[in-house]
Amino acid sequence: MQKTFLHILWLLLLAALLYWALKNAPLIEIWSTLRQLRLWQIAALMGINAGIYALVTLRWWIITRAEARQVPYFPLLAVRVAVFGVSYFTLGPQVGGEPLQVLALRHRYGLTYTRATATVVMDKLLEFLANFVLLAIGLVSVLQAGIFSRNENLSVAGLIGIIIVVTWPPAHILLLKRGKYPIASILQIFPRTKLSRFVIASERLAGKFCQRHFKELLAAASVSLLAALGMVGEYFMVTSFLQIELDAAQTIAAWTAGWLAFLVPWPGGLGALEASQVFVLGAFGVAASSAIGVTLIIRARDLLIGGIGLLLAGRGVK
Repeated sequence: MQKTFLHILWLLLLAALLYWALKNAPLIEIWSTLRQLRLWQIAALMGINAGIYALVTLRWWIITRAEARQVPYFPLLAVRVAVFGVSYFTLGPQVGGEPLQVLALRHRYGLTYTRATATVVMDKLLEFLANFVLLAIGLVSVLQAGIFSRNENLSVAGLIGIIIVVTWPPAHILLLKRGKYPIASILQIFPRTKLSRFVIASERLAGKFCQRHFKELLAAASVSLLAALGMVGEYFMVTSFLQIELDAAQTIAAWTAGWLAFLVPWPGGLGALEASQVFVLGAFGVAASSAIGVTLIIRARDLLIGGIGLLLAGRGVK
């Protein structure tokens, strides 16, 4: 009875999230924008997104298979889509669905919670590594594009921010490979709790992965970088399809602004995404209507994938 109640409660929560998203989404405007695209353009955007999720799943699969050979690839693909659905529609900077990854490995394939969490920790570290490398390039593009050229001090602050942002993921991975555990060191200052012991154990297992499976680490990092490049490539396609003329630096700068908008602690970066695109593209002389068109295509993509993800999350609960 308790499991049934929790299952129903979970389904109601997912349904409420989907209803909230659809209620607040400009569905009519999205449809009008999509009608301007040709069928092959929509198919191309769907294809590149399918490739991105295939690569993201491949990264997690490589990490998991290093010590759990029994885990197949394609079931994990559905889990990754479900993770996006939950993360997209909940508060926070595009996180929240990761427990589904842990539960899938635990319930379906018998991994312990600690070991399953360790795979998610490594997956996230490599995701951040690739995204932050692109973010650094994007921030350089923002500065180079002259959006904030009136404030000379901002360039210095921006460069410092770039160094901090880019340094953390590779530094953490390097420390793990050398048997150093920064998160555990910080947590040891505070009183021990069950949660802190769990986090410490998970980080240590992630460190063991870095030490034992360096080839798999490099392979997963390469796949992660390809997935991140795919996201930038998709943005190039969107602006091209809407006949927005930008150079490479401007396009990367606009993508970076959109990526940062999703870090706002609000479901789907609602409002922040639109504001970022209108502001940055407007600085490049792009009309507000065209900037909104970009956001509408992004919204259409995320609502479709996120909706499918919520349906998969509802079916996958045990």
